[in-house]
Amino acid sequence: MSLQASGVQVADEVCRIFYDMKVRKCSTPEEIKKRKKAVIFCLSPDKKCIIVEEGKEILVGDVGVTVTDPFKHFVQMLPEKDCRYALYDASFETKESKKEELMFFLWAPEQAPLKSKMIYASSKDAIKKKFQGIKHECQANGPEDLNRACIAEKLGGSLVVAFEGSPV
Repeated sequence: MSLQASGVQVADEVCRIFYDMKVRKCSTPEEIKKRKKAVIFCLSPDKKCIIVEEGKEILVGDVGVTVTDPFKHFVQMLPEKDCRYALYDASFETKESKKEELMFFLWAPEQAPLKSKMIYASSKDAIKKKFQGIKHECQANGPEDLNRACIAEKLGGSLVVAFEGSPV
């Protein structure tokens, strides 16, 4: 674990999950189903470490089975009154090709306590340093920042024609 300006550390499991999401190995269909589509991270109860939030993930195998719209499901998993970090494996289409790229989110809703917003903001660099190679970052302060048009804008603007299988 490493220490950052805010004093918050990043748990090894967080780094492992990022690596597994980033490196898409040639996998069996069973392994692909277990791959994470989205994961939410939170601060540990003592506010000293960024950890994986228990039960807050979407597996690729859930999409189309128990999860019909993975992005909508992801947004609904975010707490209404507290901050979080998240990784989302976005599937989108441009006029030329289909792509899958990781997005990093800082969720800081208006109703979150000021102290929470401050510690999440000051700890963001700690987790971002661990997530080498992320092209897309999104800070969202409410559900209105997490609509398909906003996400498409972050992924490539007018070049993006579809996000998660739906036209933008």
